[in-house]
Amino acid sequence: MSRYIWSKLNKQQVGTFVEYYVKMEFAMFGFQVYTSEVDDRGLDFVARYNNSHFLSIQVKSLRTGTGYVFMTKKYFSPQSNLYLALGLLKEGEMPKIYLIPSTVWLEPNRFFTSRDYGEGMKSEPEWGINISKKNMSHLEPYLLENVIQTLINVSNDSDSCV
Repeated sequence: MSRYIWSKLNKQQVGTFVEYYVKMEFAMFGFQVYTSEVDDRGLDFVARYNNSHFLSIQVKSLRTGTGYVFMTKKYFSPQSNLYLALGLLKEGEMPKIYLIPSTVWLEPNRFFTSRDYGEGMKSEPEWGINISKKNMSHLEPYLLENVIQTLINVSNDSDSCV
């Protein structure tokens, strides 16, 4: 029996799995992870390495390999301590997790998008990511392991200055 058969899970199960998976990855790197009891602000958890600043993390997942993921601007306002953890799930494979600083949306482009819908529209203004095979290179710098290692190095450098 093969693991990682994402098609057997419903949308809520996929979202919950990726959220817990990302939390465990942070814990494995030595971060303290604090979960919110109520997710009514688009914030899934907060993480902190040693005595560094707290990081606010919103988690999203996509299991088709391509598609569009978005966060409403109402709850996802770019700032230095806010990150999007994006889990891409390919059938039969372990999740690939990316940790994207929200500040990338300060300069939106065709990949990291900004959509401001007009008055009377159904959708609220949102930040998004257009995920396609040809756009995957835009995600590579944000592999979770690389970004977390950078955050740890910055934290360690700031600790040595105290």
